[in-house]
Amino acid sequence: MTATDPTVRDLSEGDVLRTVLGRLGPSSALVGPGDDAAVIAAPDGRVVATTDTLVHGPDFRLSWSRAFDLGWKSAAVNLADVAAMGARPTALLVALALPEDTRLSWVAEFADGLRQACARLSPGCAVEGGDLTVSDTLTIAVTALGSLDGREPVLRSGARPGDVVAIAGETGSAAAGLAALFARFTDAGGHPVRFDPARAGADAAAIDAQLRPHPPIARGAEAAQRGATAMMDVSDGLALDATRLADASGVSLALASEHLGPDPARALAGGEDHALLATFPADVGLPDGFRRIGVVTVRSAAPLLIDGSALDGRTGWDPYRDWDAERG
Repeated sequence: MTATDPTVRDLSEGDVLRTVLGRLGPSSALVGPGDDAAVIAAPDGRVVATTDTLVHGPDFRLSWSRAFDLGWKSAAVNLADVAAMGARPTALLVALALPEDTRLSWVAEFADGLRQACARLSPGCAVEGGDLTVSDTLTIAVTALGSLDGREPVLRSGARPGDVVAIAGETGSAAAGLAALFARFTDAGGHPVRFDPARAGADAAAIDAQLRPHPPIARGAEAAQRGATAMMDVSDGLALDATRLADASGVSLALASEHLGPDPARALAGGEDHALLATFPADVGLPDGFRRIGVVTVRSAAPLLIDGSALDGRTGWDPYRDWDAERG
């Protein structure tokens, strides 16, 4: 320990909280951080709410992710879920469970990541409260709130035969980055070693997409305004999430691999790009940022077709199915 960079073990909750609040910037809430709860405006009387938890081990590795990256990513993944409902993110609530040896500088950099992700991805949204506690395992839990601004929410269940299937954002980049990290930044036993950005080389962009995703947040509200019939965040791989949308809507999705980027297999199986998958009426022009990847068809035996052939919708990331395999 140094006098200028103590651990949370050496500080009170108030000391850590003051550091966090000092890095978050101005509040946009009616009542922001400092009271027992925040007061967030709900312009049309409805609030979109979502939550996501990141746990050291299955969700991130401290050897690879800097504190700033984790702050950014924990904001981005929740902002994307709000956007996928066609809503505008308005506030984040962040709970941190920190090991006792966590440096105060780490907490400050994490808060910087939260603030900058909100400023870049969803201006006007800010961290308005949360909680601090201690734990043997670093855990980050974020709740995001959003406003529909008078629109109806865009659900997974609204796709109709004849609709166009489109996507906004990256597909496969984050998976390529994770593969590069496992290939180049692990020891002989397969355990993560410290990631050095200077050694990323040709994999730099893909690794950045994994550690610091840039979901197209504003495109969610734009899709709703343009008449999107269904939409969802692609977090677990396009194949798995497209199957979920097809099942919710009672339809099948027929996708063309030529529209899935340079590595269709990785786009289908890989997750964490947090692209927005949406369906639109065929007579409606796609909003800026969306590109056509297929069509919605009447439900068949297979919920997902690639180039006319059925694809196993279980392809993708499922933490209950894949965590033990990844540890091995």
